Order: sequence, then structure tokens, then C-alpha cells
Amino acid sequence: MMMVQEYKYDRNVENLPLILLVEDDATHAMLIMRTFERLDLPVDLDWVKDGEEALNYLHKHKDERDHRVPNLIILDLRLPKLDGHEVLREIRQSEELSAIPVVILSTSKVDEDILKAYTNRANGYLVKPVDFDKLQEMIKYLYTNWVG
Repeated sequence: MMMVQEYKYDRNVENLPLILLVEDDATHAMLIMRTFERLDLPVDLDWVKDGEEALNYLHKHKDERDHRVPNLIILDLRLPKLDGHEVLREIRQSEELSAIPVVILSTSKVDEDILKAYTNRANGYLVKPVDFDKLQEMIKYLYTNWVG
């Protein structure tokens, strides 16, 4: 059963850009979602907790006409069920989904992970900061360059 957490605050969400956050760590996910809210960035943000849920969400959205496809996917690498690399590979192999920008947001600084992400056609690779101010800067960067 897919568990999609929707994070919407008082806005007309139908006209807002849709972001799919794929993150298994609830603390990281809440921090990212609250940062979007704190920065008052106009987005509709859905959150799923593993790679399998992400693909189910995306395939549901491409198959049902009344569902929107995300404008951006923020994808962690270390996920249960299917890791981020597998999710990215499947997105890029899908004709309907391959044009969606995917930015990796991971704690991994390992060159192999970065190279593999770009080999699988990630649009960007960002390392999760530990400092809240840097996280805010990163979220502003994501919004400005990929959504806004």
C-alpha cells in the first residue's frame, strides 16, 4: 500500500508546481518540507518513503489523467526496497517520465555514487547539509533553478 504524505499549506495547490520528495528519513523529509514553507516557496510537495512507493506514485500519475506529473523529483539514494539509483534508472527508461528533472539529495559524497547518478542522467547532485542555513540556501537553489 502506497503512503503519500502531502504537505500543503494555505494555497490553491492546483496551480502550484508539484515536487515529489523521495526520502526514507522522516526527520530529513520534515526538515525539507518545513524549509519550503519557511521560505514561503509556492509549491505542492508530496512525500514518499521508499523507491517502490516513488515508482508506484509516478506510474499512477502517468496513467491517471486527473493526476499531475511532478515538475521536480528530489531523490535520496539510500532508500528501502529500491535504492535511488534504481528509481532514477527506471524514470529515465520511461518515455512518459524521462523528461522530469531529478535532483539527487543525499548524504553520500562518494565519487562512485555521484558518477553513477550522472551516468543515469540525474539533473543534479546535492549533498545534504548539516547546517540549517545551508539547507535553506540549497532549497532556494532547487526552487530557483528547477521549479520557479
